[in-house]
Amino acid sequence: MNNNISSLHHVSLIVSDTDRSLEFYCGILGLERVERPALDFPGAWLQVGGQQIHLLELSNPDPTDERPRHGGRDRHTAFSVQDLNRVRQRLDEAGIEYTMSRSGREALFCRDPDGNAIELIGE
Repeated sequence: MNNNISSLHHVSLIVSDTDRSLEFYCGILGLERVERPALDFPGAWLQVGGQQIHLLELSNPDPTDERPRHGGRDRHTAFSVQDLNRVRQRLDEAGIEYTMSRSGREALFCRDPDGNAIELIGE
């Protein structure tokens, strides 16, 4: 089959407070904020290698309660990280709970301030 899709461009996440989310994604995870077009709602675009994460400050149509404690059992966004121990230290310092991957690989799952599951995988 001829696949015309060449790469993943971005993932959008709904957030309730852009500034609070930027503290997590930029302050703790170290992502870089990039220019965003003028849109009629708040948000931010973040660069991740050749891809982006778009934070959209909009009303969330999905329930945020009763999600599984382990983010690997929920829809999630996964990032490769060079030093998983450094990320764990930052999460610990910020008081952010996480669970280790149950797959046996060097990875953990946490949630952003809005309950979006994030997987961080050691390279």
